[in-house]
Amino acid sequence: MLSSFSRRVAIVFSAIVFAGIAAPLADAQAQKTLKFSSTISANDIRARALKMFGDDLKKDFKVELYFGATLFKQGTEMVAMQRGNLELSLVAPQDIAKQVPEWSLLTAAYLFRDSDHLLKFFKSDAGREMVAKPEKRGIHILAPVYFGTRQVNLKPTKKIMTPDDLKGMKLRMPGGAAWQFLGKALGANPTPMAYTEVYTGLQTGAIDGQDNPLPNDKNMKFYEVTSQIVLTSHLVGYDLLAVSKKAWDGMSAAQKAKVQAAADRAIAWSTAQHLKQEKELVAFFRKEGLKVYTPNVAAFRERAQKMYMESDFAKDWPKGMLQRINAIK
Repeated sequence: MLSSFSRRVAIVFSAIVFAGIAAPLADAQAQKTLKFSSTISANDIRARALKMFGDDLKKDFKVELYFGATLFKQGTEMVAMQRGNLELSLVAPQDIAKQVPEWSLLTAAYLFRDSDHLLKFFKSDAGREMVAKPEKRGIHILAPVYFGTRQVNLKPTKKIMTPDDLKGMKLRMPGGAAWQFLGKALGANPTPMAYTEVYTGLQTGAIDGQDNPLPNDKNMKFYEVTSQIVLTSHLVGYDLLAVSKKAWDGMSAAQKAKVQAAADRAIAWSTAQHLKQEKELVAFFRKEGLKVYTPNVAAFRERAQKMYMESDFAKDWPKGMLQRINAIK
């Protein structure tokens, strides 16, 4: 039989061994999985930024990244988050507007001046008021993710100087009323089509063109099947890096702070990369044989703003919000 001293030594040794095993087990159990889904390609600047985001959080979370709509189709991510099937996504403001009509204001053409104006708005009191609306529907917004200013990219060679020149052109736009209205506001015939199908659509002639920021045009190689880029600069392109409220509410205050800090760092890097690339891409596309030129932007802006102000969308816009956005310097 063991002596009293030996038993005490054995108990202490067992406790030490158990603690050594239990600690990593507890840490593993405490580490939650955050699944991210988006239509962007794995080569996209934003994808690289999200990998940085995941690396920053690897001590607290297991971040699983799914690109190219391999987990959820375009436009279904927000509902997946609300149902508890997805934790993170890049949600288009147009998708939010489907559920929160007031958000149609934030999808309007020629609203934000540039990426700086966009970020300042979301950090302002007015921005926080707008962000609170999807929060009530189970979506917590971390920050806007700028991905460039949208330009019109066409396969036909017809020169486009005013909205009238786009009449009859089948311009691919994502599905949803807000996107389709934007296409009409530009003077085109909007045609809904999934992002992953656009290259083939241009190649076969199912569509005449599409609108995206220049980095997207390069990433998806649309320049291979188009002839020109018209610098309409009609929309500051952005998505919202969002987390399901269920996942957000399940985090500790310290974890929330880490997630927000990681998001801010990744998005700041992504924005800087996009701005740098946009400056370089005009020369790249011209070298590839595309015509790149600036139309009568004032004519496009005048038509678009008039159509928005006369539309049913404007009826849902919070009173005075447009003026507050315009006033942000």
